[in-house]
Amino acid sequence: MLADELDFVLGVDTHRDEHALAVVARPSGAVVAELCVRADRDGYAAALAFARERARGVRVWAIEGTGSYGKGLLRSLLAAGERVVEVERPRRHGRQAGQKTDALDARRAARSLLAEDKPALPRAAGAREALRVSSSVRAGAVMARTSALNQLRALLVTCPEPLRAELRGLTRARLLTRCQTLDREPGDDLELAATKRALQLLATRIEALAREQRELEQTLRTLSAELAPRLQAEQGVGPIGAAQALISWSHPGRVRSEAAFARLAGTAPIPASSGKTIRHRLDRGGDRKLNTALHQIVVTRRKHDPRTIAYVERRRSQGKTDREINRCLKRYLARHLYRLLEASTAT
Repeated sequence: MLADELDFVLGVDTHRDEHALAVVARPSGAVVAELCVRADRDGYAAALAFARERARGVRVWAIEGTGSYGKGLLRSLLAAGERVVEVERPRRHGRQAGQKTDALDARRAARSLLAEDKPALPRAAGAREALRVSSSVRAGAVMARTSALNQLRALLVTCPEPLRAELRGLTRARLLTRCQTLDREPGDDLELAATKRALQLLATRIEALAREQRELEQTLRTLSAELAPRLQAEQGVGPIGAAQALISWSHPGRVRSEAAFARLAGTAPIPASSGKTIRHRLDRGGDRKLNTALHQIVVTRRKHDPRTIAYVERRRSQGKTDREINRCLKRYLARHLYRLLEASTAT
């Protein structure tokens, strides 16, 4: 265990403006010192100085939220050569359920590491963080574009005639082009003029979001190809799926095995047998974005990949449902992608 190699664990409860630190000695778990620092450059320097003074020896930082509020502290510690692991928010049971302070959370973060066999490593920064940021913004653009399209379609239902008759039969591309050219004419009343302007603004917004989406997809395609050249060559794996696999997996060694990657993806089989019925069910946990990416790849392969089509037919003949078949396919896919990432990813 990692704890056997340590003298001290520094637990950190992270927040937007402040971080609470607690130094815990091993093996007793006794609190040696505590500190609260600002979540800025000076605070990170103070935290490092505090660790060097009060935790002299072999130490490791156990930080909650390394991908959000703890990101700045993580970067600062890694740059200083410190050892950092990521811990989940500790669960509270029994009488402790009502005890909640930042200092207590920092202690729990440190002590939770003492019981971990193989603690999680923080996700890598650099190109993989660029992937995460681009993917997140693209998802926002897709949602905003869908919302704007729905608004435009709703306006078409109630807009005045003869404008409604002119627009309702157009394809989406022609509709957007026409709406962007709508101008107020001298004979338009207030309602018609306002509707034309609203349609014009919505169409312009939709086109701008579409350009943003295409630009970000190209960024994801380029970065994914640089990090894992063989990934997008796989049947059904596009830039979005490749990017999400890389984001969730992060870097070699972070996910210790293909079974752990399947658990992370929510594709590990969960026993659900009863009596003479032997079966497994879908896992509802894990990284749901990664699970969605695997599901989309499986859907594509079920339509276009001869081996997958043959597998589906064989499993159907054995009495498996489509849901059970998809679960099996996603589990196999998780294993294959993990091995591919570990073997071919540029580091």
